[in-house]
Amino acid sequence: MLDRGRLFAMARKETLQLRRDTKSLILAFVLPVLLLLILGYAITWDVENIKTAVLDFDNSARSRELVDMFSSSGSFSFTHHLSGEAEIAPLLERGTVSLVLVIPVGFAADLGAGRPAPLQAIVDGSDANTATITLGYTRGVIEHFSTRVQLNARRFTPPITVQSRVWYNEDLKSRNMIVPGLVAVIMMIIAAMLTSLTIAREWERGTMEQLAATPVSRAEIILGKLLPYLVIGVIDVATVSLLGIALFGTPFRGSVLLLAVLSSLFIVGSLSLGIIISVIARSQVLATQIGMVATFLPAMLLSGFMYAIEVMPQPLQLITYVVPARYFLVVTRGIFLKGVGWDVLCIQGIIMIVFAVLGLGLAIRVFKKELR
Repeated sequence: MLDRGRLFAMARKETLQLRRDTKSLILAFVLPVLLLLILGYAITWDVENIKTAVLDFDNSARSRELVDMFSSSGSFSFTHHLSGEAEIAPLLERGTVSLVLVIPVGFAADLGAGRPAPLQAIVDGSDANTATITLGYTRGVIEHFSTRVQLNARRFTPPITVQSRVWYNEDLKSRNMIVPGLVAVIMMIIAAMLTSLTIAREWERGTMEQLAATPVSRAEIILGKLLPYLVIGVIDVATVSLLGIALFGTPFRGSVLLLAVLSSLFIVGSLSLGIIISVIARSQVLATQIGMVATFLPAMLLSGFMYAIEVMPQPLQLITYVVPARYFLVVTRGIFLKGVGWDVLCIQGIIMIVFAVLGLGLAIRVFKKELR
């Protein structure tokens, strides 16, 4: 049976220790903001201002019209106008340009006669992701140009008109999906690292003997140590979310209350994981290293934040089911971008509850009030 007096006395003791520990305060309040700023600005899947060179053998009004359409698309930046094929390889080898557009002689004549007009696009494939996106943009511009030429020449209306509409992320900005994901990743890392130092700190400072001699139960010790960090975690979620909205323009369409509740459950589970690491390691340095490996790598690589889970090898896909950040990522993106509620996030919500209860139970079980 928990004693409220002993529980809050334990929480007050941990708060006083935390206030005197400058490194932990920096880890708690400064590191989340730094991670958001660094990762938020550094990670992007948008490809803009693609450096492009053009080799125009035709030098006609039509070829210049095509080049103008590439420039006006907003994705391409023409930096070089070449005079011969020998100039292509050195530019691509040095990475000076990512795309070379080659317009052959007779391009305008073929278009005027209604014949297929060949066009060559040479892309630097050393970065496969950028190359794929560049080719997609290139095809889009060329298809738009081809349609306009047909309409001007033959004056017909295409039998099928496609009108596409993107929901939830209308501008297709990668930061709109990165920032909510960072909330999940950052909190997984910070929460586990904060509490991974708590029990280890007691052992290193020689205060575990005093704890063992008190009538405080194991549950009261663990819960008392978690309470201050739970408050810090909620503050960090609010801070990171508000900064993400203010700095990156990420939309927030959902319920603040639902985000707060599910975030609290996730934080409790992550804090409990840190406690377990601290109990096992019994050294602050070792606990920090284990905490980083156990949280940072899975949260970044196996949660669906950096890479889609569907394209991972089957064994890795199975491992992702035990990564809590995978489910919290769905929560943050769903609440931020889609504005969905409990009816949609109920499965993830139940998993958050299980994560919190299971983590807390294991932390209490593995902690022993014994001197070994």
